Amino acid sequence: MFTGIIEEVGRVSGIRQRGEVRRITIAADRTPKELRTGDSVAVSGVCLTALDVKPGSFAADLAPETWVRTSFSAPFAKACWSNLELPMKADGRFGGHIVQGHVDGVGQLTALDRIADSENWWLEIALPAEVEKYTSSRDRFRLKASA
Repeated sequence: MFTGIIEEVGRVSGIRQRGEVRRITIAADRTPKELRTGDSVAVSGVCLTALDVKPGSFAADLAPETWVRTSFSAPFAKACWSNLELPMKADGRFGGHIVQGHVDGVGQLTALDRIADSENWWLEIALPAEVEKYTSSRDRFRLKASA
């Protein structure tokens, strides 16, 4: 479980295919210092299992479904910046939200509108039918994002 509060921005430094699985390597300064092999880590909101943890980097394997349902498969993914978050601690404060980091579907960005007299934006996302029943909105979902 995660809070949705980004702790560091890392960079995708490599993606290597091994059979059907792709191994992604993330370069980061702070996050690898707290990770151990097998720990969960959110990379751009996707819950992954840390592997090959070294000073300044860690890796994670992406199953075919994870590859298809996330932005990791986008042509720009390699060398792309990624938001990083360690899992929340049960004995600490739960700032932010409680999020799993498991991908249930892929939405489509349909609008990006700046909120008047603000540095915030509304993201309008069309949801696929298979995930609509899990949300409070039936046809569109608006998210507020800070600049």
